Amino acid sequence: MSRITITLPNDLIDELMSVVKAKNKTRAVIEAIRDEIRMKKRERIKSMAGKMEFVRSASGLRHGDKRLG
Repeated sequence: MSRITITLPNDLIDELMSVVKAKNKTRAVIEAIRDEIRMKKRERIKSMAGKMEFVRSASGLRHGDKRLG
C-alpha cells in the first residue's frame, strides 16, 4: 500500500464520509476510488454494446458445454 499526501476540502470529505458511511477519511477515499473505477469499467463495457459478434447461439452456449454432460 502506498502513502500519499493530498489536500482536499473538508466539506467534500465530510460529505463523502456521510454518503459512503465510512468511519474514517481513508476508508471514504478508498470507497470513492473503487466506485469510480467500477463505473469507468461499466461505461467501457456499455460502449462495446453492439460492436461484438457472437458465433454461437445462446442455446448452444447454455446446452453445448460437454463438461456439464
